[in-house]
Amino acid sequence: MSVQVDVSIVIPIFDEADSVGPLYKQLEQVIRNDWHYYEIIFVDDGSSDGSLQRLRALAARDAQVKVIQLRRNYGQTAAIQAGLQMARGEVVVTMDGDLQNDPADVPMMVDKLDEGYDLVHGWRKDRKDGLWNRRIPSRIANWIISKTTGFAIHDLGCTIKAIRREIAQDLELYGEMHRFIPILAYQRGARCVEVVTRHHARQFGKTKYGIGRTFRVVLDLLTVKFLLDYFASPMKLFGMIALWSLLGSAIAGTAVVAMKWLASVDMTGNPLLLLTALLMTSAIQFFSLGLLSEVNARTYFGAQNKSHYTVRELINFSEPVEVEPEPKEEPFILSAMIPDRFRADRGLKKSG
Repeated sequence: MSVQVDVSIVIPIFDEADSVGPLYKQLEQVIRNDWHYYEIIFVDDGSSDGSLQRLRALAARDAQVKVIQLRRNYGQTAAIQAGLQMARGEVVVTMDGDLQNDPADVPMMVDKLDEGYDLVHGWRKDRKDGLWNRRIPSRIANWIISKTTGFAIHDLGCTIKAIRREIAQDLELYGEMHRFIPILAYQRGARCVEVVTRHHARQFGKTKYGIGRTFRVVLDLLTVKFLLDYFASPMKLFGMIALWSLLGSAIAGTAVVAMKWLASVDMTGNPLLLLTALLMTSAIQFFSLGLLSEVNARTYFGAQNKSHYTVRELINFSEPVEVEPEPKEEPFILSAMIPDRFRADRGLKKSG
């Protein structure tokens, strides 16, 4: 008999052997007071420092500790995705395994969901990280992302989040998309809110990220922007580029002809002729790319039985409602209007 789990805590672990034990103790003290049915899911992302052995020991001692071991180091996004797919709780909480997120914030964030939100994400307002290599690049990246996507946010890189399970398991995370979870959920119609959370300095080990991560974030941002605006209808993007290329080709071609007629400029040596051909070829290619993308989008949605929309609530769809048919009224026939020649056939008395 399966038991309904209230909260699932998903924690990706990569070479955090010294942090695993203290983190478990802090979590246990917090969540035992608020929920009776819970699970803590540790996802070992190819650790090589003994983290897995310590996770196995915790799982042997506490049945509510679950461990997912990935075959190699796939990255934080894959680890979080694995945990989200295996979570059974009505609410799924994600957090880092380096003790920088505070487990004491978990009840507050879960309670915030009761105000009608689908996703609550943290804001490390008083961040305990290096200024030049972590905080300044993070602020720049968050500003660029907020302006590009139109999603107001202060700290997109904060891992601690509380998500309703139906939203969490609907996410498709690839590459390094874990930092874009609020934006991807918002695209699917989730109601998101940002709350201030506590942040602690790293106690053990060293950070797995550096300033080079900023460039990868920019590349991921381009992907997210495409997914937000054009994933369901890519022809809107590629078709528009094709139309502008076609317009440019027409203008350049007209200029070539005008220069030939009016100034006797040699067409074969005119660079505008090459520009005309280049833009025409680009227009054809972008139109073709748009058509192929449209076919791929429909194949994606159709083959996986997915839709480009999400339903928040269904009303009166649980059971079919039987409606009794209304009684049919007998047609009213005025007897005097029936001719006598039809009365014999119908077995009626003659009038008069």
